[in-house]
Amino acid sequence: MAEHRVVVDDGEAERVLTVLPGVGYTAEGPVLARPAAALRAAGWSTRTVVWDGRPDFDVARRVYADVLRDGVAVAADAVHLVLAKSLGTLALPVAVELGLAGAWLTPLLATDRAPEVRAAAARLGAAGTPALLAGGTADPLWDSELAASSGVRVLEVDGGDHSLEVDDDPARTARALDDVTAAVVDLARRHAG
Repeated sequence: MAEHRVVVDDGEAERVLTVLPGVGYTAEGPVLARPAAALRAAGWSTRTVVWDGRPDFDVARRVYADVLRDGVAVAADAVHLVLAKSLGTLALPVAVELGLAGAWLTPLLATDRAPEVRAAAARLGAAGTPALLAGGTADPLWDSELAASSGVRVLEVDGGDHSLEVDDDPARTARALDDVTAAVVDLARRHAG
């Protein structure tokens, strides 16, 4: 069974970013690392889940839900933002329940293994919490139509895969990374006021 730990990088106690990586895409991957670094530089405290092994869906669901609930309990008066990629988006229903803003990168929208993610994404706009959905048109787990109807900001990378990379086009991949980073920073700025 995969074990996890939460790595904390203290910044301002009133702004907390929780980073939830995917199973094969750690927090060191650029679409998580760059926005997280930008927010740390802006003073945000960060809480990053690090896995020792590959968690299955059920373990990740439980761990990510617990990490979000614990983070809110410890810093109840803070502004919270979730930065999640792929498997990390299993936390989307709990984030909606808790009213947490989030940047949901390559969410699991088109898989039978995570119907709760699809349902939570569909009601993001109605929930009223600031959110970003980002995915690529070449990602089989992305659902452009559902994202567009969610009522929140959508960043779609034409030709982007599940890592938001565009095959054989490093310039477009770099632009996509810049766009994602800018969108996450903008979300954080608007949410934190």
